[in-house]
Amino acid sequence: MEYELVQLDEKKVAGLRIRTSNTDPQMGEKIGTTWQQFYGGGIDALLKGKTNEKCIGLYTNYEKAELGAYDVMVGCEVESGVLQPEQVTIETIMPGNYAKFIVHGDVQKAVGEFWMKLWEMSLDRKFGCDFEEYQPGEDMENAEIHIYISLN
Repeated sequence: MEYELVQLDEKKVAGLRIRTSNTDPQMGEKIGTTWQQFYGGGIDALLKGKTNEKCIGLYTNYEKAELGAYDVMVGCEVESGVLQPEQVTIETIMPGNYAKFIVHGDVQKAVGEFWMKLWEMSLDRKFGCDFEEYQPGEDMENAEIHIYISLN
């Protein structure tokens, strides 16, 4: 898979968080439910200080790289210091080096296939903050998703 090396500045993300692992048989269901709660529950509309219209799927707080538990957060980038509703969590995407991948296709299928291929790659992963950045658009079957993987 082709990627570009990029340097990112710090970002603040506000949204809903769950904890799961790649060995959790309910991982997909948990993540899907969180996306449904974010949009269906109107959380996205409650966020204050959004910096853009992109949605983010954030993976952080890794326990043992890809083998242990980690947090999944569904949210949007927001301005630093803006108070958010009580049910919303805020997380910081740390500045640093990232591998940027661009994926096109059905949001669920294309992203799932990406992660399967990534696990087979020999990237010098940091397991800090990895995230999917969904570009604005209504077509869920032909979406453009930028995926950032933190590197050492």
